Amino acid sequence: MQDEHDPRGTAAPEPTPVSVGPAPQRVVVGGFLMGLANLVPGVSGGTMILALGLYDRFIGAIADITRLRREPRSIVFLGLIGIGAMLSIGLLSGVAVDLVVNHRWVMYSLFVGMTLGGVPELWKQCRPPGASVVAGTLVGLGIMAGLAYGLSTTQLPGNTLVYVVVGAIAASSMILPGVSGSYLLLILGMYEVVIGSISETLHGDRMDGLAVMVPVGVGAVLGVALLSNVLRLALARAPKASHALLLGLLCGSVLGLWPFQEARYPELTNRDTRKAVTMLVGGEDVAAVNDTLGTDFDDARASDLLARYGQDSPDELKAKSVALERFDPTGGQWIGAILLVLAGGVTTRFLGRGAKPH
Repeated sequence: MQDEHDPRGTAAPEPTPVSVGPAPQRVVVGGFLMGLANLVPGVSGGTMILALGLYDRFIGAIADITRLRREPRSIVFLGLIGIGAMLSIGLLSGVAVDLVVNHRWVMYSLFVGMTLGGVPELWKQCRPPGASVVAGTLVGLGIMAGLAYGLSTTQLPGNTLVYVVVGAIAASSMILPGVSGSYLLLILGMYEVVIGSISETLHGDRMDGLAVMVPVGVGAVLGVALLSNVLRLALARAPKASHALLLGLLCGSVLGLWPFQEARYPELTNRDTRKAVTMLVGGEDVAAVNDTLGTDFDDARASDLLARYGQDSPDELKAKSVALERFDPTGGQWIGAILLVLAGGVTTRFLGRGAKPH
């Protein structure tokens, strides 16, 4: 009888095991939560991908695309992420914005739970803990603490090189858990310049808009390409230390999500109001503002807005629109917040259970 291990036998060799990756439905759910997170100020879509145990595959897929490698698994993976994100943005954007404006504590409580629910699975990638794990975790926590409490707004000069660097920083930060690209633009004093360039290209001086958008776009592509490949290499070469850094970023991302906060300048959370102030400061009359924005401001309302915000630049108005202040919660809000945190944690644990990095 022929030995089954004899290579001269005629039996067909066993097929090489193929990694099928995470279940497609979990990837779509990850994209859905990523899109929902991007609708909530202070919450990063990358945090949800990390909490569900999809981050390593996410980074690997982006790295494949940026290196022009036609990996079908990477293309399908990112496609499923995109489908989930578009579904959540299309279906829940109105609800999410309403909750953020009027009941921010609800959304923040839910996302605190969903974020921390990913800690146990990520911790498995760091065991057994050693010096590198401790150091990586502390560095991640320090980065998020700096973003939450330690950074102040600056103003960079406007030139092509700066736009490239800003694009690289803002776009690459979007694939890091807990880091918001729009928040970094605000800190760098470039939010209105970059976002305004889109409107300028579409409705104003196209060349002025493109002079900002093109270098920012080049920087964004370079930043995402560089960071994704660096992260992929780090996760492969130093998996424990790299996952520990991600663990620190994940835990630290909740530092700015204390649920019981509300807008300090609630009227500025409305984009049309901010645009109205800018137009009024620029010399437009109330009728022209209403005609352009489709609003119904009267003279008294316009005068009140000018008196309070007429001295602020567009960047300062945007910064004020996201400024928060704490309030004293009721007993019912405390109970609701605790239940939402628990519900968010259970949801993430359920969706991310058994997650594998590859």
